[in-house]
Amino acid sequence: MTADPALRPEVLTTGLDAFLVRFALTPEPAAMTAARRLADALEKAAPDGVCEIAAALVSVLVRFDAALTDRAGLQARLEALAQQVAQGPLELPEPARRWTIPVAFGAGEGPQLAEVAGALGLGEEAAVARICAADLRVLTIGFAPGQPYIGLMPEAWNLPRMSQLNPSVPAGALVVAVRQFVLFGAESATGWQHVGRAAFRTFRPEREPPMPLQGGDAIRFARATSDEIAALAGGSDPMGGAKLEVLR
Repeated sequence: MTADPALRPEVLTTGLDAFLVRFALTPEPAAMTAARRLADALEKAAPDGVCEIAAALVSVLVRFDAALTDRAGLQARLEALAQQVAQGPLELPEPARRWTIPVAFGAGEGPQLAEVAGALGLGEEAAVARICAADLRVLTIGFAPGQPYIGLMPEAWNLPRMSQLNPSVPAGALVVAVRQFVLFGAESATGWQHVGRAAFRTFRPEREPPMPLQGGDAIRFARATSDEIAALAGGSDPMGGAKLEVLR
C-alpha cells in the first residue's frame, strides 16, 4: 500500500525537548486521520523518556526528557512511525468512548443555521437531521481549554470561514466550517457559523474532570429544544445533559 499523496510526514525539532511530527501544512482529511492514529499509537506505547503527547489537527507534538532518552534515536523512531502511519490504513481507529450531547438548533440558539442549510441546498430540518445522524470524532482539543474540533462531515460541508468575524457567540455555541464543528466553552468571537447551542461546557475548572472530552472520542449531537437546553444549563447536572458511553 502506498501513502496518500496529501501526506508529507516530517519530524521537526521544536525547542530543546520536543519534536513536531507533521503530516501536512493544511487540514487535509488524510493528514487529520494520520495525526490521530499516530497520537493513539504513541499513547498506547510511548517511547522511553517521552513525557507529553499533544495532538493537533495534522500534527503531534512529542515532548521528552533529554536525560531519559537519546534525541537522535527518538527522532529516528518517530520518523519510522510517521512513515508507517502514512502508509495506511487511513481510517480513524475505533473509538473507546462515545458522547451524546443535546443541542438546540436554529432561531436564537443558532442564528446562522438557515445560511448554512442554504449553502448546502437543504432546508433547516434536513440540515439538522444530517448533523444529528453524523458519526463524528474529536479530532483535537485546542484554541481554548477543553475546546474540541469535531469532524468530519461529508465534503459538501466544506464551508468556508466567514469573511468577517461574528463578534460574539455564547458559551455552548456550536459552530461549523471546513467540515468541522467547534463547541465553545466560553463566550467568544469566531469566524465560524453559529448553528446551535448546548448546555454542556467543555471546560469547568471546578468539575472533575475539568476538560472531559478527549481526542478520538466519538460524538453524537441529539436535537433538543431551547427550553430543554435552558433547563439543563440551570440544573444540577454538571455535564449539561451530555452522556458518556464507554465502548471498550
